[in-house]
Amino acid sequence: SKTFQTVLGEVTLERAYYHCQQCGTGFCPRDRDLGLEGGSESAGIQRMCSLAAAMASFDESQMLLRELAGVEVSAKRAERCAKRIGAEVAAGERERAEPIDTGAPLPQSFCLSMDGTGIPVRRLEVAGRVGKDPGSPAKTREVKLCVVWSTDSRDGEGRPACDKGSISYSAAIESAAARDTDAERSDFAERVLRESTRRRFTEAATTAVVADLAPWIWNITKELFPFAEQIGDRFHVKEHLATVAKDLFTAGSQQAKDWTQGRWDQLDLGTFDDLLREIQSHADKSEEAAKCYQYLLNNRHRMRYPEFEAAGLCTSSGVTEGGCKNAIGARLKRSGMHWTVKGADTIIALRCCILSGRFQDVWERIIDKRRTA
Repeated sequence: SKTFQTVLGEVTLERAYYHCQQCGTGFCPRDRDLGLEGGSESAGIQRMCSLAAAMASFDESQMLLRELAGVEVSAKRAERCAKRIGAEVAAGERERAEPIDTGAPLPQSFCLSMDGTGIPVRRLEVAGRVGKDPGSPAKTREVKLCVVWSTDSRDGEGRPACDKGSISYSAAIESAAARDTDAERSDFAERVLRESTRRRFTEAATTAVVADLAPWIWNITKELFPFAEQIGDRFHVKEHLATVAKDLFTAGSQQAKDWTQGRWDQLDLGTFDDLLREIQSHADKSEEAAKCYQYLLNNRHRMRYPEFEAAGLCTSSGVTEGGCKNAIGARLKRSGMHWTVKGADTIIALRCCILSGRFQDVWERIIDKRRTA
């Protein structure tokens, strides 16, 4: 006999146990059929714990389960359940990359973006790693995030906008660098490829990668999506122009504001040559202007904003910035938290699955896989 906790209270089951003398292992078929193998929580409790712990801290999950469902589960048990399910979600993400057929017509325009955000980890997870400041040890590990969304909608001003309910996320603490040889993709590049395949990204009439101008992003883009438009996030570019203004004029002065607005207008209107000439005229006396001029010159093909908007494409990666904050930061960067890489990846996998609207389908596959293992 064994007592299990279910959403309706504790249940004690009598089960037959079968043992193999040759391999020395055994199992209870009834546990497997009911999805109870390997623990004392029912599938319903595991589902509730994983959902709660993905959206709130483990301590808060304990309180939410008690107050909303009348289920008494310790914070530690909620953590164990969530990490177990998260590990299964992460494994399924790596194993399955079939296109998802929602039954709806394929959007005309798709955008894909990539970014990274640091999360606090335990000391052992950063041993030997150099921090951002020279001579200081690292305190965080970087989560790499891939976001895909469609842009057939228009905002109040007629500009392309993210379609409601179209955003999907995939993320983990992974490297964007190739593993061993140039012929092998990095772990994160493989993740991006899987997510783009699920969303049928390359099948849309118009596709674009929109992101900040970090080199690793565009290396992956060139490898995986050579025919997609490459769009530099407009707000990152405007931040660079504002930095030049602070170097040229008194910070916060009206002259700095007017100069910045003038450069932003040139960027928005597509008068790029005029913008380049203006920045170049200050390059001799301003190091920031010199750096900005080279930055603009090297990436001008990613800054054709009027052309991109006319094609129905977003020119901002705000969806990705929001993903870094909501999908990752809101749960994993709270005060006092220090994660292991393994533990963080399980919660990240859960959150991305839930926020992408895939949890129900993934959960059913997990239960089916357990029963047929």
